[in-house]
Amino acid sequence: MDQEDIKIKLLEEISKTEKAISDYKELTKPIAPDVSIGRVSRMDAINNKSVNEASLRQAEAKLGNLKRVLDKFGTEDFGICLKCKQPIPVGRILIRPQSLLCVHCAC
Repeated sequence: MDQEDIKIKLLEEISKTEKAISDYKELTKPIAPDVSIGRVSRMDAINNKSVNEASLRQAEAKLGNLKRVLDKFGTEDFGICLKCKQPIPVGRILIRPQSLLCVHCAC
């Protein structure tokens, strides 16, 4: 797989993550107290909001890492583990393009 295919994969993943962030932001809007839903339903809505907020934070962190990786694209630092400075296998980059660490250092 050549560098251009990896760049396309990165851009696709950034686009999907930005859409997910947009969806999560919609799901984490405040629950208006005047909306007439039952007490149990309101508790479920609050719980779901908390879960969606956690997913939003994870998606925002992923997007930040994807953008860091894309910034390194085309440089000698692209595909290099931040911790051990060894090359990250192409398979890992393709499966998890936001990876900044090799498998060994990520564990």
